[in-house]
Amino acid sequence: MIPQPEPTPPPTPHPPQPFFDYTDLFFFIGLCVPCLLFATLLVRTTAIFIHTPPPAMLLLIQGIWYFLAFGSIAALFRIRYRQPFWRALGWRSLSFPSSLGALLAGPLLALALGMLGAALHTPEIDLPFQQMLGSTGTIILLGILVVILGPVAEELAFRGFLMPLLVRSLGAAGGIVVTGFLFGSIHGYEYEWSWRHMLLISLVGCAFGWAKYKTQSTAAAAFMHCTFNLTQFAAFLWQARTL
Repeated sequence: MIPQPEPTPPPTPHPPQPFFDYTDLFFFIGLCVPCLLFATLLVRTTAIFIHTPPPAMLLLIQGIWYFLAFGSIAALFRIRYRQPFWRALGWRSLSFPSSLGALLAGPLLALALGMLGAALHTPEIDLPFQQMLGSTGTIILLGILVVILGPVAEELAFRGFLMPLLVRSLGAAGGIVVTGFLFGSIHGYEYEWSWRHMLLISLVGCAFGWAKYKTQSTAAAAFMHCTFNLTQFAAFLWQARTL
């Protein structure tokens, strides 16, 4: 009797991407406000006893806020899904050409945004951090916040967490655009709710989203975001004659 070959086991199904869902997103959003309030209270209470300049306070508040909010998400991913935080939010290594391209795309995007803003007759609005420009130490602290800490945190939240869910629900184009316009909306308060500024920042958010989708790495969007902010920060310093 000829032995029958053993049946091939069915392939192990891959978990859906992303593996997290909107419940986890709402959990993260719900954490943001209390984490920010706690960070603000902690830093301002400490400042009563230890003199802390406003830029340092701002950097500490943002740093503690991000640590608490993202730390909670990291714990959630580990406990509920047994997944690492950075990989879960799409932070994957890039090739050297991709990294260089993302870094160079930031200044080019800032230049294009400036020209489009001029064409739209976008009004000049002083940003909150511009009131703090002063000493070299202040500029360094604000630079860390504006150029590194803020962009990385925002890309983890928007392109790492929110966009994959929206892409799964709306398709690639819909997910990128909706995420971009939500990104522009949360920056409205910085620009006195000027629709022109919000439109421009939304378009920038779409560009960051395209970089994430094209490379499948949140790192690409973060690199692009960092050099975009660096270009704008340097322009503000030049205008203030601090460079």
